[in-house]
Order: sequence, then structure tokens, then C-alpha cells
Amino acid sequence: MHHVPDATHPPHTVRQVEAVLFDFHGTLAQVEDPLTWVIAAAAACGRELDRGKATILADRLTTAGRAGGPLPHRVPPQLAEHWADRDLYEHSHRAAYTGLASTVNTDVEGLADALYDRLLRPDGWLPYPDTEPTLRKLHDAGIKIGVVSNVGFDIRPHFASWGLDTLVDAFVLSYEVGRTKPDPAIFLRACGMLGADPERTLMVGDTPADAGAVNAGCAVLVLPSADAGRSNGLGATLALAGCV
Repeated sequence: MHHVPDATHPPHTVRQVEAVLFDFHGTLAQVEDPLTWVIAAAAACGRELDRGKATILADRLTTAGRAGGPLPHRVPPQLAEHWADRDLYEHSHRAAYTGLASTVNTDVEGLADALYDRLLRPDGWLPYPDTEPTLRKLHDAGIKIGVVSNVGFDIRPHFASWGLDTLVDAFVLSYEVGRTKPDPAIFLRACGMLGADPERTLMVGDTPADAGAVNAGCAVLVLPSADAGRSNGLGATLALAGCV
């Protein structure tokens, strides 16, 4: 006699997603390419750099440590405290990255601050191609959306400039809440702000720190970061959230 599973209690149940949390950098948006970054910052200082010089500078500045770029090759001892606190305090975030940029010799006065200021401008970033359609489909399906970021400055103006602010229900920024990923507390705070059960929340990011959401009870999707302008597969979120 064959056993027939009870239809009212299927053996594999898919939990319904009621909220999705997104990382910011590397997940929803990417910083402008290094060459554009350096040329634009130099222009803000009143200097026009030729492409060759700008390319060399961009390479050196990225190696020294750029917000949104790879981790610095070396953090000078005098910057160690600011570096450790960069995602908890605005002044430390600025001091860490302007300090790293200042380790590169340039003849452009004020360049370190101008480079940092590109971070604070929406045009210093590019949302990924899938960001707007993914957020809109989730929003239209009634799924709550939160942005959870280890960051030392306010990213809300960026979303407003891109016309995406009305699609986000809560911004949970490390420097405002005093917690950084992968601490489960920051994910739990996000769920609380959205009124969502962690067991019905999906965290989408691109680093092991984002995967820390599993310790808060959330499901996690980790996608590879992509260069600015390229698709990073963010649309996969929709299938997991049940809105395709």
C-alpha cells in the first residue's frame, strides 16, 4: 500500500516572504568608475586632468583605499581608529577615506575632500539596471522593503534623486543605529521598523556580512557584486519573494 501524503500538510512548505532587506553598495548601486571619479573630483577643484594622469591617479587612489572600492592595501596607524569606526560615525567615515586619499601625492589642492564629496552626490553612484524594476515589483506586490547598509553618511538623498525613495519603507543605516552587519541586531532592527517577522524576511546582499542575517532568523540571498551599469542578477529576488 502506497502512503499518500496528507494534502493539508505538505512535506515541503515555502515560507511566505513579507519583507525584503537590501544591502546598498554592491547590491542596489555601485560607485562610479575610478577614472570618472578622479576627473570629476579634480574638476570640482578647478583642475582639468588629462586622461593619462587621471588613470594613474585613479589606480593609486583606489589602491590606497576608496569607499566603495577594494579594502585598502594598508591603513596607516594614525587612521586606524577612524577606520575601525568608519561605519559608526560620520566624522570617522570622512576622516578615514580622506586620510587614505591624502597618502597619495597629487598636485591638486583639495582633491581628497572632493573625492569624498563624490560619495555624497547621487551622480557619484549608478543604480544597477535591475534595481528600479525589482523594487517596484516588490512594492506593487505589497512586500515591505528595507535598505540595510554599513555606511557613514545618509543615502536617502540618493534614492530621492533616483526616484526610488517612495519604494523603500525603511532605511537602517549603521551610523544611525550604532550597529553594523553582520551583527544580528541591525537586521532585527530593520524587521522591527518594517513590522515584519524575521522568519518571513529575505536579506539580499553581496558580502558575508549580509549573510549574518541568518543569525537573526532571516533567509539570505547573496549575489556577486557587478561593475557599475552591469546587471548583478538582482531580479532573482522576485522568484524567492513569490512575485514573478
